[in-house]
Amino acid sequence: MQRKTIILSLSSLLVFASSCGSHYHLTDITRSRILVDSQYDARPDAQAAAFIAPYKHSVDSIMSPVVGTTARYLSAYRPESPLSNLLADILIYESAKFGEKPDFAVYNMGGMRSAFAKGPVTYGDVVDVAPFENKICFLSLTGEDVLQLFSELAATGGEGVSHGVKLIISKDKLMKSSLNDKDISPNSTYRIATLDYLAQGNDHLDAFKNGKNVVSPQSEKNNVRYLIVNYFREQQAKGIVVDSKIEGRIVKDDNYVEK
Repeated sequence: MQRKTIILSLSSLLVFASSCGSHYHLTDITRSRILVDSQYDARPDAQAAAFIAPYKHSVDSIMSPVVGTTARYLSAYRPESPLSNLLADILIYESAKFGEKPDFAVYNMGGMRSAFAKGPVTYGDVVDVAPFENKICFLSLTGEDVLQLFSELAATGGEGVSHGVKLIISKDKLMKSSLNDKDISPNSTYRIATLDYLAQGNDHLDAFKNGKNVVSPQSEKNNVRYLIVNYFREQQAKGIVVDSKIEGRIVKDDNYVEK
């Protein structure tokens, strides 16, 4: 009798659930970031501090070393920002070590999770900016695919692109594009440096799915945060303070009229 009662109860529950389907529809998703800083130290938790203490020295020894210096505060925002310009340019800079000479680079805004403050940059700062396991990746696209890619970049409102790329977007639509002051030739082939995550067509960049001659090194040392660290260290060894500015790579002009 007990078994029958359970079966009947489960059946009743399924009928009830199916008859009470929600009439609500998801229309939007918004998000925000919670800044975790010294304000939370006003009432430190002694028990938590004691638990963390044995690991603190080990973590600090890895995260605290200074790898370089920045000339200004470098943050990421659309359509173009100092940080997005810097990271895209670093992909170009590091490409030579892989025997590659890409025409341009793309680095997604979503992959930039923090900013570089002005002054010394630690290894931990780089991890904060690039915390994911993304690797550098190279692929070739036809000019037609590049135009599609630029249109997709415009639709997102802008992503990180390297020096030489110039896009004018209006209401998130591509109005004009060029590379090193030349129009994109639909029948030409272009070599691109990016992240393996983007090369798979993620972040709405479907044009990358058409990539040919893909080179995607997957060892840990090819993680982009290591490439960023290497770049900073090499600049530091040369006595160079890292800087990056807005230079009109992606311009949003909702009143643009094509000439």
